[in-house]
Amino acid sequence: MKNGLITLEYVNTVIKRRKRDIHKGDCGRILLIAGSLGMAGAAILCGRGALRSGAGLVQIAVPEELFPILQTGIPEATCVSRTSLNLDKQRYHAIAAGPGLGEESENVQLIRKILQRYEGTFVLDADGLNQIALNHMQKELKNARCSVIITPHTGEAARLLSIDITSAKEMDRQELSARLVEETNAVVVLKGEGTIVATPEGNSYTNTTGNPGMATGGAGDVLTGIITSLAGQGLLPEDAAKAGVCLHGLAGDLGAERFGEYGLIAGDIADMTALAIQKTMG
Repeated sequence: MKNGLITLEYVNTVIKRRKRDIHKGDCGRILLIAGSLGMAGAAILCGRGALRSGAGLVQIAVPEELFPILQTGIPEATCVSRTSLNLDKQRYHAIAAGPGLGEESENVQLIRKILQRYEGTFVLDADGLNQIALNHMQKELKNARCSVIITPHTGEAARLLSIDITSAKEMDRQELSARLVEETNAVVVLKGEGTIVATPEGNSYTNTTGNPGMATGGAGDVLTGIITSLAGQGLLPEDAAKAGVCLHGLAGDLGAERFGEYGLIAGDIADMTALAIQKTMG
């Protein structure tokens, strides 16, 4: 078992310079199941995080009435209706579900289908995790066919573990992340000050980047996009999670240098992700 820190030096060992003859198909085809009425921005922020961290092709599954918003807000991505998704063909290198998803019943079945049939890396965040908790799907999550990364904050962690939020807040964060791993068999990204990445192998790593300005709506959506993008580009789930949280935090630090901690917003973090990757490469 390992316990350690996630540093920029580590990120530089897993994210390499690209070959001259690379094309978009080599850079990861990912699917983001995100957004709902009133929450289209979450899907846009998730998509921007994915694209700014290098994903070659990003498709976002949203209700059709949101297509104009998504295609205006993030024209580099394509849209697909959630009702017409075909997950029987393994055409995506990584999938995420959750940011701004809502709690509609059809989303439960979609998440269940991915857990049962998909063979790549599946990132669950926000309402994706809430669906797992509300529908008591922890066992299905633990026995998933795919490799799973979950990105809960403390409240979502409490719901997954069926404990009250006060108990979760009082618990040591290393212990809380370890319990989540035991409950889900997933790579756990426990968000907060000193974000922890814990793995089913018993390893635990604490992130060293980030600042209080990142306590802003949509920051977690950007993180989900970054981690999914890195997984889609071929990083192992543990590496995608570790590198993702470090780059996300560094992007927040670069944004705070420019705008200050009070003025930092999630869109800044998404945009600064590109500069964060550039910085790790010297």
